[in-house]
Order: sequence, then structure tokens, then C-alpha cells
Amino acid sequence: MIVSLFARLLHADPRIRRELVELLYTSMPQVAAIGVTSVTGAVALTLIDRDPGYATISVFILITAVARVVSLLRYKARAAQFTDADVVRWEVLYCVGASAFSLALGALSFRALWLGDAPGAWIAFGLSMSYCVGMVSRAAIRPWIILTASAMLLTPTIIAGLLRPELAYNIGAAMLVLFWLTLREASKHLSAAFTERLEAKHRLSRQATHDFLTGLPNRAGFLAALTEMSGSFTLVAIDLDGFKPVNDRHGHHAGDDLLRQVAERLKACAGTTGIAARFGGDEFMLLKPISEGPLGREEALQLARAAVLELSMPFLLSELPVRIGASAGLVVCDGALAANPTAQLLERVDQALYAAKRSGGGCAWPEASQDVSEHKPTATRAGLSAA
Repeated sequence: MIVSLFARLLHADPRIRRELVELLYTSMPQVAAIGVTSVTGAVALTLIDRDPGYATISVFILITAVARVVSLLRYKARAAQFTDADVVRWEVLYCVGASAFSLALGALSFRALWLGDAPGAWIAFGLSMSYCVGMVSRAAIRPWIILTASAMLLTPTIIAGLLRPELAYNIGAAMLVLFWLTLREASKHLSAAFTERLEAKHRLSRQATHDFLTGLPNRAGFLAALTEMSGSFTLVAIDLDGFKPVNDRHGHHAGDDLLRQVAERLKACAGTTGIAARFGGDEFMLLKPISEGPLGREEALQLARAAVLELSMPFLLSELPVRIGASAGLVVCDGALAANPTAQLLERVDQALYAAKRSGGGCAWPEASQDVSEHKPTATRAGLSAA
């Protein structure tokens, strides 16, 4: 419940969200430095004044400082295994740690002002401002955390300043409120600019690996995914039968719409563990892990047949039913990719696809299959039909 509430403050794109949180957890030098400095200052005040309040706050500062360092180390060690939900939880955890430490420092300032300890107030306020400057450097990353932590830091000092009878302290408290409001506006602008740069970077990265029309991975994106495959997997090449008549009769806009619908159906065929990609024109690829041995080969054949069958079903273009077809060639890779170079795999799957096309199309053709009777078309031949 709490995580889902905080998730509304996070970036919608999980990749950008993860990158922002990773940047938060690179703050070890600042966190360690302010932790050591704050503990030293609080202990010094305790030894000078022999005040139990200072002693209690010193322990609180020490605990929160150590907890923050530990959390930074744990994140760095485990970040590679985190899910998107884990990333959200760790962002919330960072906010909790920063806010607790801020509250401890704010309590130190409150105690000094309450006691009328001018040297102690000066030291505590100096520590608070040093910490605040360090937080400002993170304002562009996650402003909501910085504003929450800075509010925890300044609120005790503001309250103590307002409780003092001297006008100067009252004015100082009001100025701290204005300081927080200024920090709020600056954080919003810094964050917007920083996030826009990240989004632009990710858009450029996506454009390099994804097809702009269908949203599927393009050739480069597919090849990158292929090089990362391990274990047994299948590679399915798909060529649309009868796509050109659709373009000629209904226009390129209808053809684009048809390609987008084809992409959606192939994504559904690939499922959550597989990848559907557009190689260009009306050529598509499927890549999916499968079981080892004969069972995996049957899974590969069923995947190719399912794709051909799905693409034989009518498509709606401006409420007009349109039928096309598809041919598929498939290759099964049982070993490591090093033993099956990418270029060789693509050549093999192309040969299987050509065999499917030569057989008349509308069928799924395994690599090196010679028996045409075993692979009768599983889809209606390419054509157009209006209801």
C-alpha cells in the first residue's frame, strides 16, 4: 500500500526510474562525509555541555548515519537482481533514511536553541546547512526525497526559532521557510531538465533498436537479443503472403495499420518469454527459449504454426475484413550460441523460410525438412475478402 502510494511520485518508465534510483545510491562519499562530520559535532557538543539531550541525539545521529551507509552498500551489492517493484521499495527506503538523519540533525539544532547554547546552535546549524547543500546536489534526481528530507531537517529549527523570545530568531525561522520554498522551486526545475535529458537519451537508444512503426525490436535490437540467448531456443523467420496487394488496393496507411496488427499478434505468440521483431518490410522474426531435445523441437514447430495460423485470421482495416497469409521457417538451437554463429543461424532460418515459400506459402517449415506432405499449409492462402 505504501509502496503503491509512493510509486505515483516515480517515473512511469521503469528503465528511467531504475537509473534515477541508481544515481541516488551513488552518494556514498557525501553520505559518509556528512555522517562522520555530524557524529563528531554532536559528540563534541555532548562532551562540552554534558547535556543528556545532546547525548541522546548523538546516538540517534550515529544510528541513522550507519544505517544509511549500510543501505548504500546493500543496494550496490544486490541491485542487479532487483525487480521494478524492488527499485520502488529502495527509493522509499532511501527517503526514510535521509529523512531520519535529517530529523536527527534538526533535533540537534532544536536542542541548542532550546538551551540557549549559542555556540552549539552555530555548530548544529552549520552541520544542517552542510547536509542541505549535499542534498541539493541530488535535487535533480529525486526532488520529492530532497524536499521531504529538508523539511524534516528545517522544521525543528524553525519551531525552536519561533519559540525564542528574540525577534532575530523569529525572523531567522521565517527565512528558513522561504529557503525551503526556494529549494522546492529550484528542485522542480532541475528535476524537469534532468529527467528530460534522460528521456531523450532513452528515446534515442530505443530508436536505434526498435521499429518506429510497430514498436517491435528492429534488426539491431533482435540481433542484440539473439547474442544474449543461452540454452535451447528457436528462431522463426516469418514472411507475409499477400501484403503487397493490400498496399496497392488500400494504400500505404492501410498497409501500416496492417503491419501494426501483425506485430500485436506476433507479440502475443511470442509470449512473455519470447521476442517478436520486425526485420524490415513485411519480414518478421520470433525468438523464444524452448525445452531441450524432442520436446523443444515440437514447441518450436507449434510456435511457428501458431504464428502462421494467427496471421491467416482476418484483419480489420477501416472496418473492412482483410485476409493475408504468412510463411514461416524455423531453426532450433540446442547448444551454446558460440557453436552457432549469428550469421549462420540467420542463413539457416532464411533457407527454411525459402523452402516454405517454394512449397506454396501459408505453412511452417522446419530446417532441413524435405517432406512437403508433412507441412501442408496451415493458413488460408493470401487474398482479400470483404464481408
